[in-house]
Amino acid sequence: MLDRKLLFITGKGGVGKSTVAASLARAAVAQGKKVLLCEMDAKGALSKLLQTTELAFVPREISPNLSAMTMNTQDALREYVGIFLKTPFIAAIPGLAGIFDFVADAAPGVKEVLVVGKLCYEVRKGNFDIVIVDAESTGHIVAQVAAPTTLRNFVPIGPLNEQTLWMTEILEDPQKTGVVVVATCEEMAVNEAIDLVAALQSKTNVDTAAIVVNRVPSEVFTKSQEVVFAQLNLAKNKSIVAKKIGSNIDLALQATDLGRARRNLATHHISWLRSGLAEMRPIKDFLLLPDFSYEASDVLVNKLSSELEAELS
Repeated sequence: MLDRKLLFITGKGGVGKSTVAASLARAAVAQGKKVLLCEMDAKGALSKLLQTTELAFVPREISPNLSAMTMNTQDALREYVGIFLKTPFIAAIPGLAGIFDFVADAAPGVKEVLVVGKLCYEVRKGNFDIVIVDAESTGHIVAQVAAPTTLRNFVPIGPLNEQTLWMTEILEDPQKTGVVVVATCEEMAVNEAIDLVAALQSKTNVDTAAIVVNRVPSEVFTKSQEVVFAQLNLAKNKSIVAKKIGSNIDLALQATDLGRARRNLATHHISWLRSGLAEMRPIKDFLLLPDFSYEASDVLVNKLSSELEAELS
């Protein structure tokens, strides 16, 4: 997965896609790669996870081999005008944003093309080994990665069509670009992940690089320990243990049973996710990440990056 040049990390809101994006970036750095991590929604989640100051449109190195930025559509427009249209004086016009909004309303995909174009441009420049994107949620990512093709169909000839062609070539090359879909062991998150993969495969030519199931509860018991737990749950044995230790063990057993039930439900949802994806085109990586949500942000990212590094090695 980390051999690609561009990865979009997406999923239902609340599944931890920003955490996975930051952790993948750390894992890529650990593999010796020079990484650009980009936040799409500018909510500041990445800066908190990476324990750094607020990010800006211009990439900034926050640790050795790891740079980060946040997306800004107007800045992307100004950069595009300056670089590709070779008219820097137009990029400085104060009313450019208003003109852009008018054009964007008339032609579908213009805003998305600017955003995706910035990411593809970073890939094209080759200053980084991989660009990892904390992307839009499931409701937006399909339109975003399909935007260059959508716009090319809308404007079949001319310089705009030519500009989107090279973006499409990057996005639709599975050796270069992929989407990582993040889910948790919950019904809604699993169903959205299945629907998203189906939409990506039917409406775009962008490869789904991996499924990441985040916050998977750990196994409570081994099989032999399950036998012991079942015996402890018998009323006569609980009574014997209570007499031996001088206290009731019902509460401890109930808490343990709750942990087992949570793990069993998670296993059911993971199986449902696998079965939902079975009839689609194969996805190379299906990764399960432990539940470290109780950890502080920096510890969480470090632990998950270690897990990802081990999974992907």
